[in-house]
Amino acid sequence: MHAPVPETIPVELLLRAYRSGVFPMADYRSDREIYWVEPRERAIIPLDGFHLSKSLRKVIRKDRFRVSCDEDFAAVIAACAEPREEHAESWISHQIEASYIALQRAGHAHSIEVRLGEVLVGGLYGVAFDRVFCGESMFSRTDNASKVALAWLVSAMRNAGYVLLDCQFMTEHLGSLGAVAMPQAAYLERLLAARGATSSDIPAAIAAANAHSSPGNSIAQDLTHTS
Repeated sequence: MHAPVPETIPVELLLRAYRSGVFPMADYRSDREIYWVEPRERAIIPLDGFHLSKSLRKVIRKDRFRVSCDEDFAAVIAACAEPREEHAESWISHQIEASYIALQRAGHAHSIEVRLGEVLVGGLYGVAFDRVFCGESMFSRTDNASKVALAWLVSAMRNAGYVLLDCQFMTEHLGSLGAVAMPQAAYLERLLAARGATSSDIPAAIAAANAHSSPGNSIAQDLTHTS
C-alpha cells in the first residue's frame, strides 16, 4: 500500500525563508510539524578558503570516484535522512524530504552524487538561490566520499560565479575543511551582498569539470590555487 505523499512546504515560502536567513527542521523522521531555525551563529566555507589536504588532493586526482550533479536527488536526500550512530533520529522529516524534491524540480536545489562504479557511496544536497548555496546535509558510506562531494561543490560554485557557501551549523568536521563561524547578523549582511545572478549554475559547472580527460585533476588544480 502506497503511503500518501506528504504535504510540502511551498517553493516560494522556502526561498523567502532562505533569503531571510532561516530554514526548516523537524524533530524526527515521521514528524508532521516543522519549525523554523535562525541560528545565533552561522558557519560558512569561504570559497577561497576551502582546505584541501594533501591526502584529499590525492584521492580526488585518482578519479576513483565518479561525481555527478542532480542525477539522483531523491536518493541523496533519502541517504542523508538515514539514522546515524550519533543521531538516531533525523531532522529530515518526510515532509521536508518531499519539499526539497519539489524545490529541486523547480531548479532551486541540487545534489552532488559520489559513486564507486554504479554504487552511490556519498553525496550532499542543498538550496541554490541568487549567488548562494546553502548546504543542507551530506553522507558518506566510504572514506572521503562526502569530502569529495564538498570539494567538487566548492570548485563548481567558484566557476559558476557563486560567492556564499552556507553550512548552517559549525562542526569540527567542517572546521577542518575551512569553515568559519560568524554571528547571524554578519551572515545576513553577506546574504544581502550575494543578491544577483550567477554567470552559470552548479550542474553546468559539474558537467564542465567532467568533460576534462581527468576531472579529478581539474578539480584539484582549481582548489590548489586557493587552499
